[in-house]
Amino acid sequence: MSFQDPAVPRCPFDFADALEFDPSLVSLARRGPVSRIRLPYGEAEAWLVTSFAGVRQVTCDPRFSRAAIVGRDYPRMTPEPIVSPESINVTDPPHVTRLRHVTAQAFTRERVAAMRPAVDGVVSGLLGAMAAAGPPADLVTHLSVPLPHLTICELLAVPEPDRDQLRDWTMRLLATSPEARRDAADAKARLRKYFAELIPARRSAPGEDLLSAMATAEVPEGEEPLSDDELAVLAVTLILSGNDTATCQISNIAYLLLTRPEECAALAREPERFPGALEELLRFIPFRKGVGIPRIALEDAEIEGTAISAGDYVHVSYLAANRDPAVFPDPHRLDLARPPRPHMTFGWGGHHCLAAPLARAELDSAVTGLLARFPGLRLDVPPDAVRWDTGTIRRFPLSLPVTW
Repeated sequence: MSFQDPAVPRCPFDFADALEFDPSLVSLARRGPVSRIRLPYGEAEAWLVTSFAGVRQVTCDPRFSRAAIVGRDYPRMTPEPIVSPESINVTDPPHVTRLRHVTAQAFTRERVAAMRPAVDGVVSGLLGAMAAAGPPADLVTHLSVPLPHLTICELLAVPEPDRDQLRDWTMRLLATSPEARRDAADAKARLRKYFAELIPARRSAPGEDLLSAMATAEVPEGEEPLSDDELAVLAVTLILSGNDTATCQISNIAYLLLTRPEECAALAREPERFPGALEELLRFIPFRKGVGIPRIALEDAEIEGTAISAGDYVHVSYLAANRDPAVFPDPHRLDLARPPRPHMTFGWGGHHCLAAPLARAELDSAVTGLLARFPGLRLDVPPDAVRWDTGTIRRFPLSLPVTW
């Protein structure tokens, strides 16, 4: 049994009070840019980096390896590690470069622009059904949950009868309770097997979908094409991402705007302002809890003046980095006119989310479509009556009753 220093704070990162910022992250950031912490699961303590500069260093420095965590009981928030050992999220260069090269071809600017009509079509259909059902309506049920899932399933050309099952597996994988570990492992295996069975047909008879694009993507000279198993893991990563960030942020953005009616009305009058406002909303909203996937220091190093020993686990907090006052003046204030600065909501460095352009397209389409279709939209309950998720690593309303 490893020694546990009683002075090291235990960090469950289970704070879930609406979209208020986790006070434990605020406290850790105030102590300094690098702190020692213990998470609910895993074999050891870890360093937590909270400053923008420190997070940028760790995510871009090859001395800090994600691949080195594979096969280890690394410190984390979920009982079952969410990512597969072969996932793009736990690989280092040059292997990650090969995977990202293939995935990037599926998310070029031109391809994402070509996807936008499909996204707009899904949004229009969902909002039309919500209007037909009449007020009041639950925005989570009508828009936030189905849009990202339907969109990524549409783009991967998942057969319609299979989509509800994939959604169920995805949700089981994101649970945080200790009892969920076996169920989460089973869900991960089923997702991976499902996509592995789709890929041979996409190779032999490719269509216009993302899975076909990745299966037939060119690889740099001298490198092997991705295997069926590698492609299956990429597909699982995409469907997890598609059901995580966008699902949470549609509801979160709607909640923030509906509880700030003046700002909401201004954006409804000037929808062309929304892309700039979206970046501030993404920076400001704590769309998840705590931390994600750690790295291991491959050699002794220094982060923001703190000595890190080879073999130490290092976590970064994109949430805290997005509230760093050295980069974002008055960081805990939402300012939709804030001059644009790069934020870390989609990660940084070699693991920056390649599907971020698609997530932005979904959020732009969903929120501007919502405000245009329902100009009198408002919450149907007091803000403090909204129920929030407390059982996963995410932050979002379980339901968001609205009327118009």
